Amino acid sequence: MAFFEKPEAPSHRRLFIWLLAAAVLIALLWPLDGIVDTTLDVTRNPVLHTVAVWCSKAGEGEVVAVAGIGLAALYLVLHRPQTAAKVFFVGMVSLLAGLAADIFRVIFGRTRPLAHSPQGFYGLWQNGHLIAGKYEFSSFPSGHSATVVGLAAAALLVHRGWGTVAAIYALAVMWSRIALQCHHLSDVLASAVLGVTMAVLLKPVLLTSVEFQFGNLHRAIWKK
Repeated sequence: MAFFEKPEAPSHRRLFIWLLAAAVLIALLWPLDGIVDTTLDVTRNPVLHTVAVWCSKAGEGEVVAVAGIGLAALYLVLHRPQTAAKVFFVGMVSLLAGLAADIFRVIFGRTRPLAHSPQGFYGLWQNGHLIAGKYEFSSFPSGHSATVVGLAAAALLVHRGWGTVAAIYALAVMWSRIALQCHHLSDVLASAVLGVTMAVLLKPVLLTSVEFQFGNLHRAIWKK
């Protein structure tokens, strides 16, 4: 948790060590993809399948965007522009992390667990055909997982209580993506690394600016 406690921008050395350690961890756990995918599979359990579907829907970018804008607007109306700014910042990081994951998964072209093609990374083409953006070849990393982990990491950076609740939400979404056989374990782990990295990198770049703009907006609306 110490990784989240210092407000200053992370040094290049610390970031490199974090990414290297994360890459090693993912590589070590990669052989467990098949076991974990099978163990968490709920596609034949109607009750758990329904729960997983709703958890998965809760991690969609549209849900995060609507919730973020709505909460930010509410706090602005309640004359709490700094809180509104923090909520908006968390939402921005979440959506940017999800967007980054979507770009990477189009480039990598990894097959999903239930794909008809042999498992692997195909890039943008397969047998001379463009597969970029096709559902079957867009498993790595998980967009949903990157979105919710980015949200949880950003929330931890601005408020430990919010971050704890957001972390539970993120874990539920991450579980659902494997349980529904939409992603492999390694897809979700890579997304977690991406989400945390995006949050740490974007905080010193965005948060102060967002707080300043929300302060100006609040003063402009209420003439304060």
